[in-house]
Amino acid sequence: MTEWFLFLPQSRLGIDDVVLRARTAEASGFAGVAFIDHLETPMAPDAPIWEAMTIATWVAAHTERLRIGHLVLCDAFRHPAVLAKQAVTLAEASGGRFELGLGSGSMPDELARFGLGAPTAGQRVSALEQTVTAIKRYWAGGADTQLPTPSSPIPLLLAGRGPRMLELVARHADWWNLPAPNVDVLPELSAKIGSARVSVQQMVGFVPGGAGDAEGAAVISKAQRRFGQLGPGLVCGRADELVDYFAGLRGRGAQRFYVWFSDFAEPETIAEFGKQVISAFGQ
Repeated sequence: MTEWFLFLPQSRLGIDDVVLRARTAEASGFAGVAFIDHLETPMAPDAPIWEAMTIATWVAAHTERLRIGHLVLCDAFRHPAVLAKQAVTLAEASGGRFELGLGSGSMPDELARFGLGAPTAGQRVSALEQTVTAIKRYWAGGADTQLPTPSSPIPLLLAGRGPRMLELVARHADWWNLPAPNVDVLPELSAKIGSARVSVQQMVGFVPGGAGDAEGAAVISKAQRRFGQLGPGLVCGRADELVDYFAGLRGRGAQRFYVWFSDFAEPETIAEFGKQVISAFGQ
């Protein structure tokens, strides 16, 4: 079965706005919601952004069914022992709805700016491997176990496309996420991730059903101005076109979609996408 998550960067939105979008997604057929993890908004440092684990906890408390995660938590921001404890706490508090998404960190300038070092990409992947290994040890029931341990497995998602990251995915992850700009290499990379399931992050310029030709063209033009740099990571169209597009990705091995709306996830867009697109996949 295809899974749908709302990808919802918690920047430029009030906390009540984040909750509204999450609850709308829950009512519209989405299985989960995923946030970002940055200390300042990427490419817009003057735009306010909420802390990732705290906003996830707040949204979990204000939803009932929605799974909660991140694309992705930055390894450098949290000590592995602290992250392991946070993950178990949120998983238990939410009734098992938390998924642990981790990455090695995509913005070294951000790490340096806030005193978190400026390691090379290879060093960051090595550190991530140490974190994943440590967290599994803290949950395993041995000498280093933290109590309480998870009452049910906490899914681990890893994101990235480099050779070492794909090896790490194959050894440790339940899910692997391919970022939006790289959807054109999905078949090539998914062959290297072992038994991990495949998710794809996708920016969508959604033209609502009642829009006329001029209004639809305006939606697409605005999406392309905002996010055209994503290349194949941006897809625009009406519901039938998007159903065909996502069906094609599913045919290439994608089992989950993180949908990122070009209008910053207006609640009306979320609801209509659920009604017109998600429902077409039998959700």
